[in-house]
Amino acid sequence: MKQLTVAGKMLTLLFAAAFLVACSSKGTRDDDAAAEAAARAAAERAAAERAAAERAGSERAEQQRLEEEVARVGNVFYFEFDSSTLTSQAQESLDAHIALLRTNDRTVRLEGHTDERGTREYNMALGERRANTVRDYMVVNGIPSYRIETVSYGEEQPVAYGSGEANWSQNRRVELK
Repeated sequence: MKQLTVAGKMLTLLFAAAFLVACSSKGTRDDDAAAEAAARAAAERAAAERAAAERAGSERAEQQRLEEEVARVGNVFYFEFDSSTLTSQAQESLDAHIALLRTNDRTVRLEGHTDERGTREYNMALGERRANTVRDYMVVNGIPSYRIETVSYGEEQPVAYGSGEANWSQNRRVELK
């Protein structure tokens, strides 16, 4: 739709310039030069508008690609037992989120979680360390810290109930909201 508008503007400017040239009653060289200058200026403006529209389309396409990549990797980053160290898979997923966050000024909340093993106090601290690890990775990679909030829920909000590694591994996570 915008490309039609730009093309329409360009045609209007060119027709206006041609009309001015054709309707010149004096036919002097000054009038011809002024008409040519107006036509050139109109053509340059039209070219600049066309280039701006192409840039905007390219930026929208890149934004869409980044959003699709973020949707593909998800917003949950998993950790090993009793660890707050990022896995390589979590780093790759975070890289996609960081690339998208660089294109806007949104804020995010990082929610740290643990499995049920350990005391409540220990798990709150571990959830906080996990959230802070993700925050630190994002800050090192160019996201300002004021855009990132961290919170720990410890073992209080499990996504998988029950005992066993299959359930525990799903609860050792940081969620990006």
